[in-house]
Amino acid sequence: MRLESHLRARRDEGHKLLVPYVTGGLGAGWLDVVRAVADAGADAIEIGIPFSDPVMDGRTIQEASQRALELGATPAKIVAEAGQLEVEVPLVVMTYCNPVLHAGYARFAAELNAAGIDGAILPDLPLDEIGEWAEAADATGVETVLLAAPTTPDDRLRAICERSRGFVYGVSLLGVTGERDQVAHQAAEMGRRCKAVTDKPVLLGLGISTPAQAVEVAGFADGVIVGSALVRRLLDGGGPEAAREFVGSLREALDR
Repeated sequence: MRLESHLRARRDEGHKLLVPYVTGGLGAGWLDVVRAVADAGADAIEIGIPFSDPVMDGRTIQEASQRALELGATPAKIVAEAGQLEVEVPLVVMTYCNPVLHAGYARFAAELNAAGIDGAILPDLPLDEIGEWAEAADATGVETVLLAAPTTPDDRLRAICERSRGFVYGVSLLGVTGERDQVAHQAAEMGRRCKAVTDKPVLLGLGISTPAQAVEVAGFADGVIVGSALVRRLLDGGGPEAAREFVGSLREALDR
C-alpha cells in the first residue's frame, strides 16, 4: 500500500497533499514532464492514459488525449514507458474501463505492478461493478482509487470511502474537468462529508486552476489534484520547465 502509506505520512507530517495530472504520451518528452513535476514537490503523480471517449474530461484534457492518440499513444506503451521512470513519489494511472477490460483486468493490473505503478483510477467503473477489477488489482498490490461526487448519498459515500485504496478522490463540482475562475461551492461540503467518514487521505479535484484556489480547496480536505491547468501549459508548448514552474508555485502556496 505504498500510495496510501506515503500520502498518510506526508499528511501526518503536516503537509497539504499535491497530486498533479500529466497526460501520458503527450509528446516525446512526457516522461521528463513527470520527472519535473516530481522534482517540483508533487506527493504523487496521476498519469492519464488517453481514451477516445473520456467522459469525465473537459476540453483541455480531451484535446491532450486526442493529440497523444494521434502521436501513437496506447495503454500498453504508456505503462511500459512509465516503467522507465525512477521518481521517489507514487504513480497512479487514470483511464477508463474500456481499454482495461480490453486488455483483461488481471493482465492490466499485472502490467501496472511490473511498471512500478502504485494505483489506478477508473472513473466510469462504479462501486457496484468493481469486484472483478478490484480483485485483480488487490492481488497485484495496485491501489484502486474511487471517486465520490457531491450527489453521492451518505450511505454510498461511506461504502466508497471504505473500498477506496490509496486515497479518496472527492469531486469538487458537478461537471467535467477544466479550469475555473473560482472554486465550486460544493468543494467545502464534499471535503467535509468525506473527512467525516474516513481517515484515508481525502483529495479534492476538478476545477482547481491556480495556487490560490489550491490553498482554498486544501483547506477543506487533505490536498488537491490539479490537471487541466497543468495540461493546458503543455498544450501551449510548455515543456518540463513550464511544468516544474507551475507545480512549484502550487507547492509553495500549499506550504505557506
